[in-house]
Amino acid sequence: MDSGTALVIAVPAAVLGAAGFGLASAAQQRATHEVAVAPTLSPRLIVELLARPMWLLGLVATIVALALQIVALAFGPLAVVQPLLVTGVAFASVFAALMNGRRPDALILLGALLCAAGLSAFLLLARPTEGSTDGEFNLMAGLPLAIALAVLVLGCVFYAATVEHSSRVLALALATGVLYGVTAGLMKVITGQLRVGLDEPFRHPVLYVVCIIGPMGFLLSQNTFQAGQLVAPAVAVITSVDPVIGVLIGVSWLGERLDSSPSLLMGQYLAAAVVIGSIALIAVRGHHLLQRREILADRPLVMRRGAGPVAR
Repeated sequence: MDSGTALVIAVPAAVLGAAGFGLASAAQQRATHEVAVAPTLSPRLIVELLARPMWLLGLVATIVALALQIVALAFGPLAVVQPLLVTGVAFASVFAALMNGRRPDALILLGALLCAAGLSAFLLLARPTEGSTDGEFNLMAGLPLAIALAVLVLGCVFYAATVEHSSRVLALALATGVLYGVTAGLMKVITGQLRVGLDEPFRHPVLYVVCIIGPMGFLLSQNTFQAGQLVAPAVAVITSVDPVIGVLIGVSWLGERLDSSPSLLMGQYLAAAVVIGSIALIAVRGHHLLQRREILADRPLVMRRGAGPVAR
């Protein structure tokens, strides 16, 4: 199949997958606020959410979106598919606004599109060469990265558990994105093992690690949605960190190589700055919207002569 025909399949699948992830995030975020607050990584949260139709809708949307993502990645390159999936931030904002009877915020949507553009540029500039395709990977070479990511996740979870501040949502989202990225990187190892034989993944520890890290990431995402009042900042962090961690795993564990010429490195830094700036824009704008809603909610209603109740 030529590249043009492949993109005809990959692009719509990626966009529909992004819409599915957006719907899932908005529905799950709404459902998590309908149940009691659970400790971080407590399975009790999932047990309570199973009784919420809105959460089940989000679960179905997640499964459909994952299937579409697999189709998109099967026919299109990561540098094309992943930025389209990041537009799930915009879809999540739209669905969340509709569920709450409000119009989507233009600045948050702009931040989401800039985030996707920055990530697209980063992936195009940092596109790694093909590494191991037979399921073999250099664990010892990736050990420093594994330790660093483990410390980062534990630090984020500890911060979120001990600090009462709005930034705890971003910490949880960062940890979730790391776990999702590690899961995606290890799944690439498993797909390589499947080329050797259908029973090959069961002979290696990677499959069993994925069976632990994957559910942990999903559970942590529900903690993230429950901790935040707005879905866009969390989704922006998760969907941006995920592919970056995947690239790092490819380089550290799978023998992939990045073009490290000075001009491309400068472009990668600028693209990363756009992504970080976009996430900051979404977070700051979200904080402003929450403050404005709190002010409006606290204003007393007064009766004007000959008029209905108005907010003072």
